[in-house]
Amino acid sequence: MIHVSGSVDPRRDAEIINLELGLSDLAQVEKRRERLKKQLRTSKEAQLEDGALERIQAVLEQGGAARSLTLAEEEEVLIRPLGLLTAKPIIYATNVSEDDLAGGNAFVETVKALAEQEGALSVKISAQVEAELIELPEEERAEFLAGLGVSEGGLQSLIRATYELLGLRTYFTTGEKETRAWTITAGMTAPQAAGVIHTDFERGFIRAQTIGWQQLLEAGSLPEARNRGWLRSEGKEYVVAEGDVMEFLFNV
Repeated sequence: MIHVSGSVDPRRDAEIINLELGLSDLAQVEKRRERLKKQLRTSKEAQLEDGALERIQAVLEQGGAARSLTLAEEEEVLIRPLGLLTAKPIIYATNVSEDDLAGGNAFVETVKALAEQEGALSVKISAQVEAELIELPEEERAEFLAGLGVSEGGLQSLIRATYELLGLRTYFTTGEKETRAWTITAGMTAPQAAGVIHTDFERGFIRAQTIGWQQLLEAGSLPEARNRGWLRSEGKEYVVAEGDVMEFLFNV
């Protein structure tokens, strides 16, 4: 496949994309500020929003991104409906050959440097490897990846990076019939995590029987983990950790 510009330059490509996103946001901001003009004399809220948009507009006109600005919480709430593209966090994903998945290459290093400069994240993905993983039985995938010098596929790396960027965590519930993963926000306490399943769980929370997923796999089952004394009883102040397996006790 021949690049539309005739050469491969990820920094140039990223700058072009970011410029296009910035121009789209600039049009949004200008349109919104025009609509606010009639409200500026009588509405303090409109004045606050326009002041924030004015600062964002100045940054966009210089080729910057809205996310580079630090806004007050009230200002963020007011401009959120605009859905500005350059206000959103970024992950740069580099598509590499399977030979470069472990160590990367010069292009990957360029993107990593760009991401660090912007306070963004970067991950390596090999579309070729992902296509091959789909065709392999699950039990053979780990061996295949190990042969490439990596412990997980690029798609899994992208998911992890996305969770990190958005401040998300995963905990599990397990029983005889199924094991389920639940997505929560980092810093949630055990009752709040229980509330993700059902609000009644949060209201009637008593405590949570908790164990890390790796320990549970080592034990083989919750009863065996309990026999070994590995289950912890956590109360209302416990902050749920990534990969916790939890069993909630609550009042109806």
